[in-house]
Amino acid sequence: MHFEGLAMGVIVFLIIGIFHPVVIKVEYYFGKKVWPVFFVIGWSFVIWSLFTENLFFSIFLGVFGFSCLWSIGELIEQEGRVKKGWFPKNPNR
Repeated sequence: MHFEGLAMGVIVFLIIGIFHPVVIKVEYYFGKKVWPVFFVIGWSFVIWSLFTENLFFSIFLGVFGFSCLWSIGELIEQEGRVKKGWFPKNPNR
């Protein structure tokens, strides 16, 4: 039996689950102005995944990188959700 697919499925599930609250907290404390950080980290991990020989680790890096890139759009959408009142606005920002 090969458990790599099962393990990668769990890892992808955890990455997506972790990025959801991260996007909410980042938007709350910093707003969407920090999207370049997600951009740089995301592309760094994607490029790193291209040069990694271990297939399992390469997939992990690619998933993490593209999750960072996907979070850019989620930051922008989160700002809209805050304006609609679905999430609290940071009064100190």
